[in-house]
Amino acid sequence: MLWSIIVGGFIGFLAGKITNKGGAMGIIAKVVAGLIGSSIGQAIFGTWGPSLAGMSLIPSVLGAVIVVAVVSFFFGKKG
Repeated sequence: MLWSIIVGGFIGFLAGKITNKGGAMGIIAKVVAGLIGSSIGQAIFGTWGPSLAGMSLIPSVLGAVIVVAVVSFFFGKKG
């Protein structure tokens, strides 16, 4: 469980860096984005590539990028 949270945080951190939207995200938001993104990414792209803590890293990062982009689109700062 703890290992999944750590890996989820790492995936969320990478997704934030890739999208340039991670500066406004806190640690908990990055972990949540990483865990949800991992589930979505593996559902869409499959479970290929290196795996860590039961998460395929490449599809998980792709899914987290999608999650961060969608969330920042709807809840990003206006103006």
